[in-house]
Amino acid sequence: MSTDYKIPVHLQQRINAEQAFHYRIVPFDEQNGSLFFRTDSASPETLSAELQIVLNTNVILEPCETAKLQDYLTANYRQSVNKENSDLSYTPDFLEKILFTAKEIGSSDIHFEPYETRCRIRFRLDGKLVEQFNIPIREYPVIINKIKIKADLDISEKRLPQDGRITVKSSNDEFDIRVSSLPTLFGEKIVLRILSKDAAALDITDLGFTDEELRIYKEAVRKPNGIILISGPTGSGKTTTLYATLKLLNVAETNILTIEDPIEYTLEGINQVQLKENIGLDFSKALRTFLRQDPNVIMVGEIRDVDTANMAIRTALIGRLVLSTIHTNSAWATISRLIDMGIPSFLIATTLNMSVAQRLVRKLCTHCKEKEKVSADSFPDAFVPPQSMTDHYVAKGCTHCHHTGYKGRKAIYEIIPITKELVLRIKNNAMQIDDYLEENKIVTLQRNALQMIQNGETTIEEVYSLLTN
Repeated sequence: MSTDYKIPVHLQQRINAEQAFHYRIVPFDEQNGSLFFRTDSASPETLSAELQIVLNTNVILEPCETAKLQDYLTANYRQSVNKENSDLSYTPDFLEKILFTAKEIGSSDIHFEPYETRCRIRFRLDGKLVEQFNIPIREYPVIINKIKIKADLDISEKRLPQDGRITVKSSNDEFDIRVSSLPTLFGEKIVLRILSKDAAALDITDLGFTDEELRIYKEAVRKPNGIILISGPTGSGKTTTLYATLKLLNVAETNILTIEDPIEYTLEGINQVQLKENIGLDFSKALRTFLRQDPNVIMVGEIRDVDTANMAIRTALIGRLVLSTIHTNSAWATISRLIDMGIPSFLIATTLNMSVAQRLVRKLCTHCKEKEKVSADSFPDAFVPPQSMTDHYVAKGCTHCHHTGYKGRKAIYEIIPITKELVLRIKNNAMQIDDYLEENKIVTLQRNALQMIQNGETTIEEVYSLLTN
C-alpha cells in the first residue's frame, strides 16, 4: 500500500474534502501564519486571493502536476458517497460536521481519544481506523460535553463508563448513534457507533453467500422451529445477516419479535424491542414475555449468558424459530461454547438447526492490484497452499481506493447444517469433526478465504489470521 501521498493530519484538517476538491488544493506546510498549498490551477493568482478570503489566512500556492495532485487529493480526502447530501458537512458546529462527514463517507464508528498534549478523532472505514482530526486538548472537554448532553448522559460523571444514544436529523438525513464513554488516563474516550435506521435496501443475495450456501441457509431459516446461530467477532457483519434474514421471513402471516442492544435497523412489520438492563429488561426476561406474544420468529441480538441460552433453547423446543448471534471463532466452536455454558448436549442437538460463522474481508481495488509470485514465506508456517497456486495479488493503492489498495468488503461464511449424524455426535460429545467436514464438503472460512485469494479478490495479508486456524 502506498503512503507517499499522505499529509499530516494537522495540515489535512485545515480544509475539508469539498474545499480540497472544489479548489483543487492540498496543504503541505504551515509557517509564520501562512498556509502552503499544492494546486494545478491555471490561475493561481486569482485562486490565491479567493482562498485568503475563504480561509482568512495568508495563502501561498505551489504548482503541481494534475495527476500527482489527484493522488494527493484521493489519498487524504474522501468525498461524500451521496453527492446530494454534501452540504450536510457544512455547519458551524464542529461536532455536527464530524457526525455528518463520517456518515456520508461510510464510516461505522467515530473515536474521540484524549492524550497528554493532544486529542485525536479517528473514523473506522472498511474495518480499519483512519485518523481524521487533531484538536487542542483545551477544546476536548467542550466537544465531549456536547456529545454527552445530546446522548442524555451525566456530564458531571467522569469516573464511570456511560452508554447513551443520539438521533441525528437534518432536512436530508436521519440516523441513530450509539454512544459509549470510557474514563482513561487523560480524560474520557468516546466511541460513537453509527447505526443505519432503514433496512429496506438489505438483500440476502448481496451479502456474500455462494449459490450453494444461500440454498442451504434459506432451507434452514424456513423451518418453523429450532435455533440458527451466527458467530463471529465484533464487526463481522452478523447483525446485517440477521436483518437480511428477517427481511426474507417478513410476511403478513408471520409474527416476528426482536430483542436488541441496540436496534441497528428498523423494519416495517417487525416488532422490535430495545434492551434496557438498568430496569431489568434483559434478553432472558424479554424472551419469557415474547412467549406470551404468539410469535413465529424471535431474534435475540446476542446470547451472552446461560440464562439467555436456556430461554432460547426452551423457545425453540415449544415450536418457535429463534435467530441469534454468539461470539466464537468457527461454526462448530459454537456447540462447544454452549456446552461450556452448561447447556446439556442433548438439548443442543435437539434444537439447533444450523451454525454459521462469518467474517468481513476487504476486497482488492480492481484498478491497482498487482500480481506477484507466491514466495515461501507468503503463508503462515502451518498452512500448506495448493500446489497449483503460484501467483497472488497484492494491494498497491491508487486514486480509486484512496491509496489503501482496497475498495469495499465482502462477507465469507462457514455453514454447518445439523444433520442426523451431527445430532449423534453432539449427544455423544464427539467434538472432533474434521473428517465429517471433509466427507460432506463443508466449505470452511479458511477455504472461502483461500478461494478469494485465488480469485484475486483479496490479499494473503487480509485473511492471514484465518489461514493460521
